[in-house]
Amino acid sequence: MGTQQKDVKVPESEAKQCLLADKHVNFIASYGKTNNEYEYCITEYLRMSGIYWGLTAVDLLHSLDRMDRHEVLEFVKSCQHPCGGFGAAPRHDPHLLYTLSAIQILTLYDAVAEVDTKKCIEFVAKLQQPDGSFFGDKWGEVDTRFSFCAVACLSLLGQLDAVNIEKSIEFILSCMNFDGGFGSQPGSESHAGQIYCCVGALAVVGALYHVDADTLGWWLCERQLPSGGLNGRPEKLPDVCYSWWVLASLKIIDRIHWIDKDKLTSFILACQDEETGGIADRPGDLVDPFHTLFGIAGLSLVGHQDIKPVNPVFCMPEASLTKLKVKPILLT
Repeated sequence: MGTQQKDVKVPESEAKQCLLADKHVNFIASYGKTNNEYEYCITEYLRMSGIYWGLTAVDLLHSLDRMDRHEVLEFVKSCQHPCGGFGAAPRHDPHLLYTLSAIQILTLYDAVAEVDTKKCIEFVAKLQQPDGSFFGDKWGEVDTRFSFCAVACLSLLGQLDAVNIEKSIEFILSCMNFDGGFGSQPGSESHAGQIYCCVGALAVVGALYHVDADTLGWWLCERQLPSGGLNGRPEKLPDVCYSWWVLASLKIIDRIHWIDKDKLTSFILACQDEETGGIADRPGDLVDPFHTLFGIAGLSLVGHQDIKPVNPVFCMPEASLTKLKVKPILLT
């Protein structure tokens, strides 16, 4: 006997037909202005990524000039350690997650030269292990997220040859499962977030030919639920962030046409807050910058006319990567 499918019902009152672009820009631009608020203080551990989410969202909405470039760059520079890596905030340990976010922010502003890129490349390279995997930081956690962060960071800096690419490919492939998906480590279950990281990393290094696109594409398109939303693995509720992880993966392997784009669009739009702006994980929930970015990026992937084209590998405007001549190799 099959298990009951988990989903949410989108009330007709929540169904929205248009993107509230101006409200979303205002939401991001005002976020964190009051830095003595409880919510601001408890999220310090992910500040760098939060800035990346917000900047990318407003850039995709043609409004990067609403943000204070000087303030952002000064913050990023204050987070680089002598070892070259970046922490989430000043006095936080350097980590690959925040190092990638920092380089993405600098790339958006065409300001990579304002930090010590040589030391940053050394920081990333030293985290690679003999089996090709990457530690996230000096404490030794291994995860395919870090493989993606490493190669994405080095690609943006034009130094992919600083690490052993063949060994990194071997490790990623060792995390591939029978269903075509990928887990965080060898033997871990398939998860849409990890799949995005693995196919994204393979696209960066030109090794997507190892992927079984049909089998993986089927697993990914099964993530769409009757509500139109996408979940990250079987028997989970839909979440707007998977509008990015799943959809971007499908785009990378040329299977994006296997899902119902109209239903997904309706689900994302239903997660907007008409009063404050911003996008939530599900209709009626509280909005935040994380889901706002990935909702907007998902809409870009389905071709929303009011949003800049987004790169499915780096989750950045295509124009920023074109300027750098960074072009991941996608399946066609």
